[in-house]
Amino acid sequence: MTLTKQSPKVRDPNKFPTAQLFLLAIVRLAEPIALTSIFPYAWPLVKRFRVGNEDDASFYAGLLISTFALAESLTGMFWGALSDRVGRKPVLLLGCTGTMLSMVMVGFAANIWVALAGRALGGVINGNIGIIQTMVGELVTKPEHEPRAYSIMPFVWSIGTILGPAIGGYFADPVVSFPDTFASDGLFGKFPYLLPNLICSALLLISIAAGYFLLEETHPDMQPRVLLPATTYHSDETPLMATADAIKTPAVDLRAETYGTFEGSDDSTWRHSQPKTKPVKIFTPRIIALIVALAIFSYHSMSYDHLLPIFLEDEPGTPIPTLSLIARSVTGTPPLRATGGLGLSIQQVGIIMSINGAIALFVQAVIFPCAAEMFGIYKLFIIVSVLHPVAYFIMPLLAFLPPSSLYLGLYTCLAVRNLLSILAYPVLLILIKEATPSPCVLGKINGLAASAGAGARTVAPPVAGYLYSLGSRFEFSGLAWYASSFVAAIGAVQCFSVKRERSQYDIDEGVDMKKNPIIVVTEIGDEY
Repeated sequence: MTLTKQSPKVRDPNKFPTAQLFLLAIVRLAEPIALTSIFPYAWPLVKRFRVGNEDDASFYAGLLISTFALAESLTGMFWGALSDRVGRKPVLLLGCTGTMLSMVMVGFAANIWVALAGRALGGVINGNIGIIQTMVGELVTKPEHEPRAYSIMPFVWSIGTILGPAIGGYFADPVVSFPDTFASDGLFGKFPYLLPNLICSALLLISIAAGYFLLEETHPDMQPRVLLPATTYHSDETPLMATADAIKTPAVDLRAETYGTFEGSDDSTWRHSQPKTKPVKIFTPRIIALIVALAIFSYHSMSYDHLLPIFLEDEPGTPIPTLSLIARSVTGTPPLRATGGLGLSIQQVGIIMSINGAIALFVQAVIFPCAAEMFGIYKLFIIVSVLHPVAYFIMPLLAFLPPSSLYLGLYTCLAVRNLLSILAYPVLLILIKEATPSPCVLGKINGLAASAGAGARTVAPPVAGYLYSLGSRFEFSGLAWYASSFVAAIGAVQCFSVKRERSQYDIDEGVDMKKNPIIVVTEIGDEY
């Protein structure tokens, strides 16, 4: 008698999960578009609301941007833990839905309170950062695939940061930009920033549909119990067992090295498994150090993203002549002191931020794999952490450049920042996954990391905006940039508190480290 083939569709764990990562990238793409589209017009939007003094607009713009991150930080660990119970996919799609509703509310906001409520709603429902990190970790089971896999989502984020600011800058206030198409007394005249939000909401709706119909669940407990080829389920050697899982889970696999034992009796598996009665230790020293490093990185990275459009759009002041910098410093005036910004338009800023995203895309696609292969994950983490303060220190110096060389200097600064920032993020994700003591808590740890990062992103925009406003009053607009450089310097010191650990795959003789740039090692912690 021949058994009917009833095996579910199963991924081969030895192959790179290209199709599912591609679908996950589609779902992910709409989110950075939606979140970054507000950057070019957040400052003029707050000015339109006329909240407080106009000089404080950068501070209130920071509050508007950070509200999403604040709400996200309060619920990130909750969504991660929920995904451990109900699955990753429903929580992911719910997060996309929350972001879509948030965009619609901000577009129709008539005052800052409605806009803040919309941003908060999106953050409360959205736990996607931790969920997506968890799904990538569950899709990728071979360490040699990790650098490639973990670079995909930052790569997608870079694409989103190209399209998002372009949409926000190009379609903001369409009555002014396209007077022949949009009437001043129409809907978009009353809500000048509605159009980019509607476009982003439509993209989110497409990503929700793609995820719902095509994306597979990655939760380990919701997968088939064994990942054997399809022939296993109906071969002549497959024993007939009177159980419901007989077809799905054969008791004996004649091809396995453990043939002759009952399924699950391999003591090597017991040695590396966590007993069900023993709680998994989450707050290990290495995980705490990595989450702190992620929070520091998120803070100064978000402060850069917030300050960049403000600095580009702010009216230029009168910088101190370069030749008189030394003399001024002797008399007590701070050196490298510039007033104001670069005086660019919203449309110009949108284009510049899109080019900035293209630079990030190149770094992610070309430079990251080479750097990971050359230095290894841990060394690369140390290098980018130590060099990060430079990216912030050089930004206010643009005010001293003549107009003929302004764009060359600007894109040089953006290239330096992207080189360091884009390399840092996937490296941190890989290190966090490697430090996770058990797959059963991966969602909770990624949720905790996402909450820590979101909390840092909550604080960064208002603090950076306040420092920029304060610096403008004292004709020292570089104050906020130098403060961010100081925070990055703290991260450069803190990175050495992350212990360097050897992955078992580095110890195995058959692994070629030139082809597999994974974490290099010196010790194994108790959490393993």
